[in-house]
Amino acid sequence: MSNVLSQLLHAEEPMFTMALSNLEKASGHQSVDVRLIADISVRVRQKIRECGLDPTDTTDKELYHALQGIVKLHDQYLAKAIGTESTADLDDQLKAIAKALKKLRMPKSCWVIKHSVAKKLLKTLPPKKVMDVLHYKSVDSMLKRENIAEIFTAVRFMETEAWQRRLVKSYKKLRPSDFEIRDIEILFLKREKWGAAADAMCRAQRHNITHLKELGVVMILPLPVRRLRGVVITVMPLAIHYINEIRSYSSFFKLQQVLPNFSEVIIRSILDDPKSSVKVSGQDIHWRVLQRHFASKTAGEHPELFEPHVQLEDLSWRKAEDILYTFEPALKFWEDLDYVGTNSELPVSLNLMDNAVNYCNGLEYGSQSVGHFRESLWNEIYLRYMGQESIESIVIEQLNDQNTSIDDEVRA
Repeated sequence: MSNVLSQLLHAEEPMFTMALSNLEKASGHQSVDVRLIADISVRVRQKIRECGLDPTDTTDKELYHALQGIVKLHDQYLAKAIGTESTADLDDQLKAIAKALKKLRMPKSCWVIKHSVAKKLLKTLPPKKVMDVLHYKSVDSMLKRENIAEIFTAVRFMETEAWQRRLVKSYKKLRPSDFEIRDIEILFLKREKWGAAADAMCRAQRHNITHLKELGVVMILPLPVRRLRGVVITVMPLAIHYINEIRSYSSFFKLQQVLPNFSEVIIRSILDDPKSSVKVSGQDIHWRVLQRHFASKTAGEHPELFEPHVQLEDLSWRKAEDILYTFEPALKFWEDLDYVGTNSELPVSLNLMDNAVNYCNGLEYGSQSVGHFRESLWNEIYLRYMGQESIESIVIEQLNDQNTSIDDEVRA
């Protein structure tokens, strides 16, 4: 059965099959992979029927076009639900999205760098290109008049990569006292102020959303066109994804604050995003997988792993489609499909974000996006194995060992 998952993920063999075999052994041979494949197959067939097609003879191409039709319809519904139209001027749609995101009923608190500290960081390394565009000769004058979150975002698409790395490496001076709890900011950059400078970044990443995990900001960038289809259904789930990402790193940073090398952990997380928080059967398990797993546990279970610095509410995580369903009930169609795709060489993803990106960019069948689906499937594999008691015990033992080591270092 591992060959099916291998094809869905386009995984490297024979390493993938060996890794899955090791996870199966560690789980006590619970056939987690077999059940996952069966689950995916059932969900694909169910959605084919909901599209009005026959599961026995529907081709991938037919399913792809059916899903694109549903995305088009759901974009219209969602746009209306947030107070705009799918055919409205692009800037108007983006403003409506930013307004709706601010009202989202989901946790938005995060533990991030204080604004006052962020300003001090920029004073030691003035962003000259940003200052030139805004016509400031003095960094102090700019920081006095401008939104620090906007300036930090502009750095991402205006300053050189080398300059950005120098800025992040300057975080070596940070201490836990330089962080605070505040709500994630949702900002929309004005085209007349930032548009020309932001265009290159939007073209490079093929969407107009960025985020600052260390500052707790989700930023919607202006786009160099007046009309673009599928904007609402593309931007909103991506923004929710970034809200989850910020909160995930926030909980990780809070957990690491007692480490003597705390600032190095922050720098490494931002620059390199290490894949491993723990290892299971030789497999690196990312923090976001641990977060989602323990967020699903009963309140108060395993408090020794996270308290007093990380509380259960810090671990909460909600899928974008679960949030969007509260705006527009029709989007329940996409529920629990983030890790679902057809079993073919280039799968047809049933992930909402992939389908929205495909629609927004007008991608033809054969060149469709599958990146979000594949990332979700990797996470789902690890989450299902983590749900096995034997593997959870391995993870808890490693986390406890890490906490013990931290306590020993602090006492020393």
